[in-house]
Amino acid sequence: MEEKKKKKTQNMREEDRQRILERRRRERARQRKRKAMMMRAAVAGGLVLILILAITAVALGVRKGKQDKAQEKARQEQALKEEEEKQKQLEDQLAQADRLAAGYDYDGAIKLLQDLEEKGEDVQAKIDECEAAKSTLVAADVETIPHVFFHILVADPSITWNLSGEDEYKIADYNQVMTTIDEFKGILQQMYDRGYVLVRLHDLVEETKNEEGETVFTEGKIMLPEGKKPFVMSQDDVCYYFYMIGDGYASKMVVGEDGRPTTEYINSDSSTVTGPYDLVPVLNEFIDEHPDFSYKGAKAVLAFTGYNGVLGYRTDPDLAKTAEEGNEYAEEYGTFDYKAEIEAAKPVVQALKDDGWELASHSYGHISYGSSFEKVKEDADKWQERVANVIGPTDILIFPFGTDIGSWNEYADDNQTYQYLHDQGFRFFCNVDSNPYWVQIREDYVRQGRRNLDGYRMYQDLYNGADKLSDLFDVSQVFDKNRPEEGLQVWDGAE
Repeated sequence: MEEKKKKKTQNMREEDRQRILERRRRERARQRKRKAMMMRAAVAGGLVLILILAITAVALGVRKGKQDKAQEKARQEQALKEEEEKQKQLEDQLAQADRLAAGYDYDGAIKLLQDLEEKGEDVQAKIDECEAAKSTLVAADVETIPHVFFHILVADPSITWNLSGEDEYKIADYNQVMTTIDEFKGILQQMYDRGYVLVRLHDLVEETKNEEGETVFTEGKIMLPEGKKPFVMSQDDVCYYFYMIGDGYASKMVVGEDGRPTTEYINSDSSTVTGPYDLVPVLNEFIDEHPDFSYKGAKAVLAFTGYNGVLGYRTDPDLAKTAEEGNEYAEEYGTFDYKAEIEAAKPVVQALKDDGWELASHSYGHISYGSSFEKVKEDADKWQERVANVIGPTDILIFPFGTDIGSWNEYADDNQTYQYLHDQGFRFFCNVDSNPYWVQIREDYVRQGRRNLDGYRMYQDLYNGADKLSDLFDVSQVFDKNRPEEGLQVWDGAE
């Protein structure tokens, strides 16, 4: 019995051992299985990671390739743009050189060409052409240079020649002293065809300084091709007076979209248009088309009075006053903020200067400078106070009515009026003379006679045999046959 019990106990222990061993085997199997699963997972994860990295690398490579292509394309486009800009700049410089050469400024053209970064055979050929053309130029006789002048041009003759009622009296005055735009264009074309070339008034002289620092004049060197004939041009009363409003003239000068001076015109319906309605833009257009009509970019002299302001801007302080305060224009035209008008006028003045126009005094009140010294002094002082502050200083004086301050001889030392005007800075003095030319150059001043190319002068040539203009143009091809006769047959103010 004891043996049996002992054997049973042993069997139980063996069973327990076997169970423990079985559990251990199962546990080891589970661990091996987990390790295998973990290994497979790690391998799979690694493969996935490798795949992701590979895909990422491919994507990055594709993206980088695209970026490289885009950057290369951008570099090529930028290089092409820079090359195109460089080519355009070269073309612009060559065109500028051509224009300088067309205006007889061969030195300027040669310098511009020599300063180009790239100078091929074509550039050198242009330089050679300029040098050859320059060698053929001859000096003009500055003492035989004519000076022609105009007033504000008639933009719409159908209005100007047909004024009625209380304005009818103006027809004779306009007919005498005005020129139409079409007549002006005809004059320009004929003078161009005859070899005339526009020069500046200042081109007539060379300016140097003496030991005292004073300006000294000697005859200028105007170098032109053989057969070309220099002339000076000016325009009086570039103010667009009140009395001209609605009579077929431009109303004011403005700066155009291209930065150059042009004019405004008020239509009968009160709408405003901008364009070539007076001498400045018309002459600019002609010179643009015929650059060889202008010597080194020369334009005309523009002469101003001050009592109605300048350029169509009401810049005179008296125009801010009421009628009761003595403003004779207030009742019909109202009052003006003259300071604002000055500020509005200044950009136009600067545009004119930048465009090559010379500016001049035509007196403040359009008085005869043959008047007493006291009267001239008062007027000249007003000019300095009320006009020079708008247009800047000028050394040119265009005499109203053409009345000079001295005889045809030299200005005398005891000429009080001359001395006063000289002290104010005036050096160029222009009267009116119907002779082909009259020039007087002295060390301290220059005088030149001007020829009026207006209705009266053309009428006298065409119908009365005056023959004062035939050297310039054929009047029969220019004169507006629709002009009325009022004021043309007899005019006390003409020779």
